Amino acid sequence: MRVVTTLPSATELVAALGLEPVGVSHECDYPPGVESIPSITRSRVDAAASSGEIDRQVLEIGETDAGVYEVDVDLLDDLEPDLIVTQGMCDVCAVDEAVIAEALERIGADPDVLTVDPHTLDDVLDDLERLGCATGREDRARGVRDDLEDRIAAIQERTVDVDNRDRPRVAIFDWTDPVMIAGHWTAELVDWAGGEYGLADVGDRSRPREWENIREYDPELVIVAPCGFDLEQTAANRADLTDREGWDDLAAVRNDRVWAMDGHHYLNRPGPRLVDTLEALAPIVQPDPFDGPPESVAVPFDDLERLESTAGSRADPTP
Repeated sequence: MRVVTTLPSATELVAALGLEPVGVSHECDYPPGVESIPSITRSRVDAAASSGEIDRQVLEIGETDAGVYEVDVDLLDDLEPDLIVTQGMCDVCAVDEAVIAEALERIGADPDVLTVDPHTLDDVLDDLERLGCATGREDRARGVRDDLEDRIAAIQERTVDVDNRDRPRVAIFDWTDPVMIAGHWTAELVDWAGGEYGLADVGDRSRPREWENIREYDPELVIVAPCGFDLEQTAANRADLTDREGWDDLAAVRNDRVWAMDGHHYLNRPGPRLVDTLEALAPIVQPDPFDGPPESVAVPFDDLERLESTAGSRADPTP
């Protein structure tokens, strides 16, 4: 079957089924090797800009009919897909179903379209099984799901008896200018990891928050994981938070419990590696029962200083 994916998490779901897509998005970079697969999309936003500049560009594009993303219709036509996997949860994060519908009107092929719209980890696993059914890989999908659920249960078994008094108030930022609190599956990941997530419920969308509300919540643990940013790009934008009034007064900052996480590959990518995210999150939330997270996934926020020089001009706004 000739499968085209329009977002990184869909590519990872397809790969988990043992399939290789014939076309991917410009952001697809895992598993290794997918970068060589033809890309059918491109972004009109400079993804290397600062968080504030990216937000400005997105708002500016939103005032036009252009959209953040465009599809290489000629290439899509040449690939002759049988199935396109796209998404319906965020038209800023990736190409969505509306963009694909417009592209399909202009090509000769008539592929099936599978739209994912996950807001919980169960939704992600359901999408995996839906994709397994659509590609004739039902048994493989069930086996992958069983393995992922076993890994989730292994974490839950080690945190289920954590007393509520020992569960830190957690805030996870998935954008820093403006400040946004991570939603969707984040609340359940924090709960399973042994924390309290009081700023969003399971399934809530990520959205901007007033800084004063966050100061009132006074998180005891902060994790900075901007959507689309790896650790180096997070380092280049760390002043979005550290320069804010009251940052140093937060309980998490006073007690050195601020971490940075690779939001691009982990927290904000609703595919199989959300379980990797949970496994990295648990030792941050409850350090005693676990070994520390891999440094490629998460590091203490103060350690970002050594990454700022390597990030260089990546945070400079586009001229």
